[in-house]
Amino acid sequence: MNTVSASDTAKPSAVDFDVIIVGAGVAGCVAAIELARAGKDVAVIERGVQPGAKNLSGGIFYSRIMEEILPNFLSEAPVERKITRNVLSFLNENSHVNIDYWDRRLASPVNAVSVLRGKLDLWLSEQAEEAGAMIMPGVMADRLLRGENGNIFGIGAGDEQITAHLVLAADGVNSFLARDAGIRKKAPNKQLAVGIKTVIALPRNTIEQRFGLNRDENDGCAFAMVGDATQGVAGGGFLYTNTDSVSAGVVLRLDDLQRSGLSAAGIHDRFLAHPAVAPYLADGKVLEYGCHLTIEDGPALSRQPLTAPGLMLIGDAAGFTLNTGMTIRGMDLAAESARLAARTAVEALAAEDFSEEFLSSYPQKINASPMGKDLRLYSRTPAFLDSPRLYGKYGNMAADIFYELYNIDLRPRKKLSKIVMRALRRSGIGITEGIRDAYNALRAL
Repeated sequence: MNTVSASDTAKPSAVDFDVIIVGAGVAGCVAAIELARAGKDVAVIERGVQPGAKNLSGGIFYSRIMEEILPNFLSEAPVERKITRNVLSFLNENSHVNIDYWDRRLASPVNAVSVLRGKLDLWLSEQAEEAGAMIMPGVMADRLLRGENGNIFGIGAGDEQITAHLVLAADGVNSFLARDAGIRKKAPNKQLAVGIKTVIALPRNTIEQRFGLNRDENDGCAFAMVGDATQGVAGGGFLYTNTDSVSAGVVLRLDDLQRSGLSAAGIHDRFLAHPAVAPYLADGKVLEYGCHLTIEDGPALSRQPLTAPGLMLIGDAAGFTLNTGMTIRGMDLAAESARLAARTAVEALAAEDFSEEFLSSYPQKINASPMGKDLRLYSRTPAFLDSPRLYGKYGNMAADIFYELYNIDLRPRKKLSKIVMRALRRSGIGITEGIRDAYNALRAL
């Protein structure tokens, strides 16, 4: 590595690598794979002892993009289950109303898989190494290196400096490198959430029986829950199946959690004990428990600058997460942003131009891509999901409607329209509020 003194701001005549990537998650590894395939000299800096070691998360990976990047992804990657059953649940204290959707078409071609990131990130880093990238675990990037003209030409890690023509920041939510470059500030709490998750081991047969899954097809199930799942705090609960474990937890928007005065751990524990959730987890063994910061308003964060001279942001560092209320997408957007950033890096290296003006083709590629169009399409969704009525009143109203339909007592039956209007009055939702929420839902979704 170049031994440049900490006070030296002149860009060296030779650099250690063409590109340095900070972070060996999905975005960092995909960028490394694409760049190494293009014949570039690339290093991936990872602060964990190995990729995935510090990642307690997992989730549902919408995998079509990865099949384009790695055709062997579904057959060789450590994916858990193919998600063919999706359940949207309005959870109340003593009831729940579910929209339960199963479809064989989601298995061929495979639409989404459940993953555990500790396994997946390590496998992806191995693919990057096989492609020719250098993985450097146990290195904490603590600053950017800048030349006299302000151009970024590498990273500092303690007393060591590692130089490159370009740096790709894949260092996650609240990216330190993005803030060090002066293109991002710490995101407001309204745009962030804390996720708390428990992974619970269960026999594979038990999981398949409880969730109604087909073992021969390696089917999986994912629940998205609102309402009593978070005790009214903006956010939601989740429950999804892995091969021989179940992941369950909550995501809580930071500002609303602070306003509520509730404990995040307390909300999580109450969710796992809820009568609609606990039967799925009964007799399981806790394998893992952890929390991490996540993005609540990806469209807003991703509209901020993505580049500086010699620097591009990818994945969570750029804010590429999308919550539609029914699906939460992050890993597929991370992969696509990494692929587009890698293409831009190849172009910049060929032109020997690492200016912000040249790198502006990266956000242009993002905007023109399907992910850019999706981010714009759902740009109103975070504001719609801000309505407190979604986390209590609507779930209770739905339960009251179905109770009237299924509770066959000695009274004569009422028309559905009257049942709905009665439930609406009991819910405390005004007619104007209901119409406004319906209109906002149509605009947002």
